[in-house]
Amino acid sequence: MSDSRKHVVIVGGGFGGLWATRALASAEVRITLIDRRNHHLFQPLLYQVATAGLSAPDIAAPLRHILRKQKNVEVRLGEVTGIAADARQVRLADGDVIDYDYLLLASGATHAYFGHDEWADDAPGLKTLDDALHIRRRVLLAFERAEAAETEEERSAWLHFAVVGGGPTGVELAGTLAEISRKTLRREFRRIDPAQARVRLIEAGPRVLANFPESLSEKARAQLQRLGVEVATGTPVAAIDARGYQLGAEFVPARTVLWAAGVAASPLGALLDAPRDRAGRVLVEPDLSVPGHPEIFVAGDLASVKQANGQPVPGVAPGAKQMGAYVASAIRARLGRRAVEPFRYVDFGNLATIGRRAAVVDLRGFKFSGFIAWVFWLAAHVFFLIGFRNRLIVMLNWSWAYFTYQRHARIIFGTGEPARTDAPVPPP
Repeated sequence: MSDSRKHVVIVGGGFGGLWATRALASAEVRITLIDRRNHHLFQPLLYQVATAGLSAPDIAAPLRHILRKQKNVEVRLGEVTGIAADARQVRLADGDVIDYDYLLLASGATHAYFGHDEWADDAPGLKTLDDALHIRRRVLLAFERAEAAETEEERSAWLHFAVVGGGPTGVELAGTLAEISRKTLRREFRRIDPAQARVRLIEAGPRVLANFPESLSEKARAQLQRLGVEVATGTPVAAIDARGYQLGAEFVPARTVLWAAGVAASPLGALLDAPRDRAGRVLVEPDLSVPGHPEIFVAGDLASVKQANGQPVPGVAPGAKQMGAYVASAIRARLGRRAVEPFRYVDFGNLATIGRRAAVVDLRGFKFSGFIAWVFWLAAHVFFLIGFRNRLIVMLNWSWAYFTYQRHARIIFGTGEPARTDAPVPPP
């Protein structure tokens, strides 16, 4: 028996794809949601998994479980490798071809190394749970390697943590690494003092958190420094390898370098015959459709969209959610042969945590920092987590960590080394 309903194919189970799927729950359509992974990830808390504050299931939930009650959706685990726009078909890596009436691409973003992809192995970025678990292993093993080091030069290299990129992710990583070394690991080692670890945040621009008002950027810098983080601004990293990094004329031995500096759109955008910006994002129409193909929409980090003030819509969760919900309304309008207003992004502000009792918040010009901002950040992130269990577990874990400084997920597992250990440390 054929299904006469229009078929909506949504690629990506992140904020944009999931919000579009949910918004179409009562529409007379059938939906196929395709993702390479079986879970929705709450990316704003990914750094907490990377730094052993939370476990992977605390910030992720299976897509099938989230959508189990939505009868008009089918979840498909797979990777899109081709798009035939004229035939209205997508091709999967396993060879299957899926027809669509409407297509939404919301596959997110990946790391960008500004033409230095060779740095990726030695400076991993943070976009997926796999990335987070890999970084956690590198960080925890660095302390173990330092404990076993035979020379002071080797020990110092293992105890140097460099975070490249002064945006929210970089600031959060650096602040948390400082807390781990000075509080969490205290009195757990015999040959090293983890508090002597050097944590450096490197930003090529003149200030950290460049998207925040300058006053909040300065407060963030001051809070980072109080936590023990060295903040280096105004000089880009020139080279990275297994031994360390080059900053200006100085080569700094560091066995743990983390990348939080660049973002590029998902390669999926390249499958479309559509204009893209320098970051690979698709330049969409005001209704988020692809030029020449009104049945194809792009949302989230893969879309290049301008606000009314001429500034691009930031690549943050609220933007992706709003785009996903808008695409659902646009599809509903098309089905009802109604006009749809252009997409308008509502900017509710920015917030970033720096560490324990330290954060900055900018809510439409209302700026505050410190403990109050930190509490606001905690409440906002717990509120937006998907699922009651996730909220409860995260609240319990954070409460325990607040009073004890302990991080319950400090388990090292996996088979990969955190870095090549055969590379000699250069003499000081």
